[in-house]
Amino acid sequence: MQEATSLTPFVPYSASPEALFRFAVVSQVFSREGAGEKLVDAVKAVAGVYHLSLDGTQRMVGKRTIYRWLAAWREKGIEGLEPAERPKCEGSEALEERFLVFLRGQKKADPRASLPEVVKRARQAGILGPEEPIHRGTVWRAARRLGLETKRRKKLADRDMRRFSYAHRMQMMLCDGKHFRAGVTRARRVALFFLDDASRYGLHVVVGTSENSALFLRGLYETVQRHGFMERAYMDHGPGFLSQDSGEAIRRLGAIWILGEAGYPPGRGLIERFNQTAQNAILRYLDGRVGVDPDCGALELRLQHWLREIYNREPHETLEGQSPQERWESDTRELRFPEDDMDLRRRFVVSETRRVTADNTVPYEGVDYEVPRGHAGERIVLHRHLLCDTLSIVHEGRLVELAPVDPVANATSGRARPPRQDSDAQTDPALPLSAAEMAFARDLEPVVGHDGGFTDPSPEKD
Repeated sequence: MQEATSLTPFVPYSASPEALFRFAVVSQVFSREGAGEKLVDAVKAVAGVYHLSLDGTQRMVGKRTIYRWLAAWREKGIEGLEPAERPKCEGSEALEERFLVFLRGQKKADPRASLPEVVKRARQAGILGPEEPIHRGTVWRAARRLGLETKRRKKLADRDMRRFSYAHRMQMMLCDGKHFRAGVTRARRVALFFLDDASRYGLHVVVGTSENSALFLRGLYETVQRHGFMERAYMDHGPGFLSQDSGEAIRRLGAIWILGEAGYPPGRGLIERFNQTAQNAILRYLDGRVGVDPDCGALELRLQHWLREIYNREPHETLEGQSPQERWESDTRELRFPEDDMDLRRRFVVSETRRVTADNTVPYEGVDYEVPRGHAGERIVLHRHLLCDTLSIVHEGRLVELAPVDPVANATSGRARPPRQDSDAQTDPALPLSAAEMAFARDLEPVVGHDGGFTDPSPEKD
């Protein structure tokens, strides 16, 4: 790659989106190399993850491709990463023309037929021999060049768009977040509303500064505590719902975790209509108001009062004039509650096994936690409490909460020492004299008395 100098004129160059994508992949390899990784390890790590292209799609790149891009970058820079222009081929050089004609005719007559099915038909029709080798990737590329459909696309007419509504309360819980602004500072806030599908009853609402799993888990815990278990939980792909912790908590509650498909009006209609009601009834009146406290707890109190005292008591057009509270209370389905609060909280605890290091610490998500002495080298079970995001272990029959390592405090604190065992104390008078004691008695005993002091000098003779 030629280096630019003061005599080299600057030539403006606009890289293509594909070249910029390749440059981003190559940059990740260089970044890992700069951090001390070997080239082979860096390439392996970069090839094992998805990369986001400029058009928003996710792509994976093979190791051989990355090595080829690295060589092209070192030789020509960004221009070497530009995709090579290949001669346009409208068919296939590897497949016979009669098979291409057969392929085009079959896909035109039966667009939903898969390519392996077309190959089987070609063998039955004598276009291909019974044992004639043919690679499905070659057929796929030929179909793409011919402009044929290579996969069944989900179209509106093919989708199951039936509206659904459950007959009894808590058979399905709906949850969605609504962003709004509050107070004179127009602070950004989000409210997570929990609704019952059958009765349109407002179960609960929590308010936070962002839509995250911690806010959702707190609202889910308080909803179950107040109204009991649900059979299904329906939500969208929001950041608070699309997380491993959220799915694990719903699973431990014995419910089915349903993530609503984007662009599915029948499944989202109820919650979106409720969002409009909440926006027009209360949320828009919080923006810029002098008397509105933007604190999340204060806003949560306002929204809970509106949900329980106003919305749930007003007649609903889809409930034949009944209010959500009347439909909820008239339902004969019994609610299922946890045995006690301890039983409910146990369902919001996830466990996994980790090995304790030699210095009595255990790493978890990039943070080292101190473990009580006596577990070095052992595999212990970590209990993570989703509601408070803390770690604990069972030590000597008790649940002990772990704290992150504080190296500054450890530098000045006293070291714990094991209790002294009786076998360590050398107090047995029957033990023989050590070599040090024998040498001391030989050299200094005439000078030093038994009491540790020097002997009195003998009196002078007259």
